[in-house]
Amino acid sequence: MASSAVYRYVASRDDLLTRLIIDAYDSLGSAAEVAEAAQSRADLLGRWSAICQAVRDWALANPNEYALIYGSPVPGYVAPADTIGPASRVSNLLIGILVDAAVRGIEIPAPAAAKLTSAGRKALAPVRSAVPAEITDVAIQAGLMLWSALLGTMSLELFGQFQNVIGENPGDRDAFFSECVARWAAQIGIG
Repeated sequence: MASSAVYRYVASRDDLLTRLIIDAYDSLGSAAEVAEAAQSRADLLGRWSAICQAVRDWALANPNEYALIYGSPVPGYVAPADTIGPASRVSNLLIGILVDAAVRGIEIPAPAAAKLTSAGRKALAPVRSAVPAEITDVAIQAGLMLWSALLGTMSLELFGQFQNVIGENPGDRDAFFSECVARWAAQIGIG
């Protein structure tokens, strides 16, 4: 098949990218949802760990798709609103854990519990409007920090930045990741 034949099926490069991006987000979202659903609703740590492990397993199995959605932006491409829902599937699961923790009265422990500055609260305004009221601004900040840590850890592992830093055996990387997941959970009070 000639590369130009692709345009019989898609209108443009951006349309093709959007389809690939949505497919990758949906695949990742499905993996995380299946893993989380296998845990007891009451087991916040189990749900958190299952989601994080599913993200890692999916990323290791699909490094090119991970790079497409979380790597360097494609020059000139602006993702349309169609990508927001699929891109939110994993974070919505994590938000669900924060809501369940808040309903149970679990508070964010120190030092993550430090009050936000007015500038910090203002920066969270777009997210604040999209999350349930039960989640405090401090919990939103902590959740976003942990989401960033998860994706950052995966990027470092996938893109070879752990060479000569974390042991070379797969078990070493597994152990490091498990430690991260447990410590991240402790930062939101569920560890």
